[in-house]
Amino acid sequence: MAKKVRKSKEYRKPNQFEQLQNQRIESNARSGKVQSTSHENKSNPMLLISVGLIIGVALFVYYHLLTLVQMQDLSGSLPMPDQRIFGYTLGDIEALRNAMDDDAVGQLNYLHKTAGFLFPMFTAIFSMLLFIYWIPNRQTRWLAWIAPLGFAAIDIWENFAIDALFTGELSESAVVLASILTTTRWALFIITAGLVLGLGAVRANRALKAKMLAIREGTD
Repeated sequence: MAKKVRKSKEYRKPNQFEQLQNQRIESNARSGKVQSTSHENKSNPMLLISVGLIIGVALFVYYHLLTLVQMQDLSGSLPMPDQRIFGYTLGDIEALRNAMDDDAVGQLNYLHKTAGFLFPMFTAIFSMLLFIYWIPNRQTRWLAWIAPLGFAAIDIWENFAIDALFTGELSESAVVLASILTTTRWALFIITAGLVLGLGAVRANRALKAKMLAIREGTD
């Protein structure tokens, strides 16, 4: 009669289990199978911010370099108030009112409600989001936000102020207010663009220096 052979179970010691897990992790790392569980690695918010800023640049080109320039065909080659960086006078607006008919005034009003609204909003929102990632200090970040926030608010206010110059009676005080708004929003826009380009140049310079240092250390 055959004897029953009792199979004995093999138990691994805790240290053996840890060694086995470490070996698996190392093998996955060598084969490139290690995956990050961080949500930040799966989605890159800087990509969205970059796309938003590119749209802002496209809106600037469309609004200021295309449509407002084409409006000069309807105003006897006179530039629109939006394009007069250093402001305008009562005589400038009177000349525009005499040269532009109702259709031209309506087209300018339509531009203010479409591209004239989207351009400052895109510029302000995505510039502020960019400063969140590029400026770690909270107080400095708040200071940097003043320019895009002020630019968006004054730009939209300026649109209404300019539209009011072409309807009803024309007063010198209304022209002075609109002129100040135009000059101020151009100044804030230049400051905002300068901050974005300046911070981008600083970060690019730091990244280049770090890369060059890494190359030098690798060759040593």
